Amino acid sequence: MIYLWTEFTNKIPENMFEFQQYLGFILFLTILTIGFWLMFFLVGFVQYWIGGSLIEMYKEKKAKKLAEQGK
Repeated sequence: MIYLWTEFTNKIPENMFEFQQYLGFILFLTILTIGFWLMFFLVGFVQYWIGGSLIEMYKEKKAKKLAEQGK
């Protein structure tokens, strides 16, 4: 029984990851999170912003055309 326990504990690495690998993983997660929120912003807000500006531009052109016809 003790032999099996020592064989098992010998296979467990002392340090599973180096500190540099840990920092790299944290950096990867940070960039991934920033990218997610940036895409969330771009997909949600920017389309609304561009769509609203296009509608306003259309209304302004329509109003200008009606004003020219009314003269």
